[in-house]
Amino acid sequence: MSIVRTDTCHAGELHRQAAEAKAERTIVEELQRNGWCEQDLPARRKNDPAKLEIAARLRQETPFSIKDIAARVPLGTSTTANLKLHDPLRRRPAYDPAQAQLAF
Repeated sequence: MSIVRTDTCHAGELHRQAAEAKAERTIVEELQRNGWCEQDLPARRKNDPAKLEIAARLRQETPFSIKDIAARVPLGTSTTANLKLHDPLRRRPAYDPAQAQLAF
C-alpha cells in the first residue's frame, strides 16, 4: 500500500510563485512611483521610457524572460523588447534595496 501525499509542493513551483509575486510588487511600486494605474500600461507607447524602466527593473530583479516581461508590460514582441531594453539595461546601475526609499 502506498501513501500519496497531496500537501507537499515542489520547490520549483514555490520559486516560480515567489518570483511572480516579486514581479507584481515591483510593477505596483513602479506604477505608484509614476502615478499610473494598471490600465495606463497598455495605453502608453511601447517605447515609453517609464515602461522601459519598469521592464529593465523586472529583468534585473526577477528570473523572467524578455518574452514574459514584454507580455506583462506591453512592449510588443520579445525581439523588439530586447532591442529596446538594451540601452536602459546597460546604462542602469544595479538595483540596491538599501538605497530604495521605504514608504510607510
